[in-house]
Amino acid sequence: MPNFHLDLVMSRIAIIGAGITGVTTAYALAERGHDVTVFERHRYAAMETSFANGGQLSASNAEVWNSMATVLKGLRWMFTRDAPLLLNPAPSWHKYSWMGEFLRQIPNYRANTIETVRLAIAAREHLFGIAEREGIDFDLEQRGILHMYQQKKAFDAAAKVNLLLQSGGLDRRAVTGDEMRAIEPTLQGDFHGGFFTPSDSTGDIHKFTRGLAEACERRGVRFHYDTQIANIEQRGDGPFAMRVLHGGSEGDEQQHGFERIVVCAGVASREIASMLGDHVNIYPVKGYSITVCLDDAASREGAPWVSLLDESAKIVTSRLGADRFRVAGTAEINGFNRDIRSDRIAPLVDWTRRYFPGVATSRVIPWAGLRPMLPSMLPKVGSGKRRGVFYNTGHGHLGWTLSAATAHSIAERM
Repeated sequence: MPNFHLDLVMSRIAIIGAGITGVTTAYALAERGHDVTVFERHRYAAMETSFANGGQLSASNAEVWNSMATVLKGLRWMFTRDAPLLLNPAPSWHKYSWMGEFLRQIPNYRANTIETVRLAIAAREHLFGIAEREGIDFDLEQRGILHMYQQKKAFDAAAKVNLLLQSGGLDRRAVTGDEMRAIEPTLQGDFHGGFFTPSDSTGDIHKFTRGLAEACERRGVRFHYDTQIANIEQRGDGPFAMRVLHGGSEGDEQQHGFERIVVCAGVASREIASMLGDHVNIYPVKGYSITVCLDDAASREGAPWVSLLDESAKIVTSRLGADRFRVAGTAEINGFNRDIRSDRIAPLVDWTRRYFPGVATSRVIPWAGLRPMLPSMLPKVGSGKRRGVFYNTGHGHLGWTLSAATAHSIAERM
């Protein structure tokens, strides 16, 4: 049995989760003078979805997935193990209820895409401002993002999406195959054309989040790592009593008191929300990445600096400093499964060798993470049913892109 201690200190705001959304929220609240405490189940910040994602700060990737085209592709790919989108058909109430809500959001495809673009553009100013104020080095590259298409049919479909992105305020232009090679000379292969967004950028989400957590601590934010939330209770509209296990499931049990709670717990947000009387239908959609170690001069010269997005393969890239190249993608609807499957990693390695043959893939670090996705593909940013409960969660594949804007928004509301 864990030891029990009572520590009922009235800190004003508790944040659950120290990924990119939790830490940006803590920073935004601390800037406004709030008393903030962050609880994180891992030993350090940014150890789950914020550990090794694709690295893109990409308003150009703001199109939501709620379309019949995505559904038809998913059905077509269902039994292809290395497909960009893979669905495990095994029955699960959580999975199929989420898919049902996803389908009901198809009529909102246009509005949700435009809203996501606007959020992404607003987030840039906040994030770059934070990094400059706090001196955070996160391998930022402001060289734009190039979307690539081999077939005219796919390019023409993307042109329709481009009109939506432009409606949201994004400067994104069509480019020819020759212009693509001028933008990124290391790219090999024949392409019908692409779309280039010069205002998009890339960076290392893990380095940024860890650096921002240190900045939060300098501003007085307290972090409780290696801590699990056991229970949350509230009497009437009064303060919350949060029972936690410090040091993991076998650690000391303590109770903390707070006036307000912000849930930023990624894929665990659904479970935390149920403790607070809310239904937040987040589903864990797994993505994979590889970090290619550029150990020799030829690899460093042969890897791209401009970020890429291959629409047909659903693969994105980021150059993280001189000696790392991140390649990420695919979506797997398979519950809380964090296994790194070789048949899902192999397409990322093969893609790298195909388009960048000068890059050695002898030392590749694989990773898999769970994206916290709501059926609408928009994050939940706002209050819960109970007084004092707030949410900043469910950012899906765009947590890195949107987090600085949603953190600012929730802090303003509070």
